[in-house]
Amino acid sequence: MPKTPSRVALHPLTLADQDEFCALVRASSELHRPWMQLPANAAEFTDWMRRFDDGTNQGFLVCVRDTGAAAGMVNINSITRGRYQGASIGYAAFAPSAGHGYMTEGLTATLQYAFTELRLHRLEAAIQPGNKASLALVERLGFRYEGLSPAYLYIDGAWRDHERWSIAAPEPWTPDPSLPEV
Repeated sequence: MPKTPSRVALHPLTLADQDEFCALVRASSELHRPWMQLPANAAEFTDWMRRFDDGTNQGFLVCVRDTGAAAGMVNINSITRGRYQGASIGYAAFAPSAGHGYMTEGLTATLQYAFTELRLHRLEAAIQPGNKASLALVERLGFRYEGLSPAYLYIDGAWRDHERWSIAAPEPWTPDPSLPEV
């Protein structure tokens, strides 16, 4: 796993981020389509933020330390405890900051947080095969290819195939107390 980044910081996504987030999503529509759909207006954002209410999903802005500008977003989704101790991640760069390495650093910070603070053992990313930038990103971070899931997610009006990639916590790892001893 790469070194903890210094150019970016993760900030928990809140309802107060609505205007900036939606404006950046609209400015990034060509970059995101057909890979993902993010909320682009107030009503969509409010609905989308409900996913974070129960703690099984966490959302973050990847912010540039020097300017405070949001360079992208990362979600840790479907956090599962017990014998699994894992989650899936979703992420997107925002067009004004894309191509500067901020998402590599943002995902590095996310991995650090997930493996140390949340004490997760495994993270998975599902990526459409044509999304070369996202595939390069997870490979750069040490994720391992696990296979193809046909018609995995409904995005942009169609069921899309996704490659599944994963990464496990580096050793030594401190388990969450919910991990059974036997």
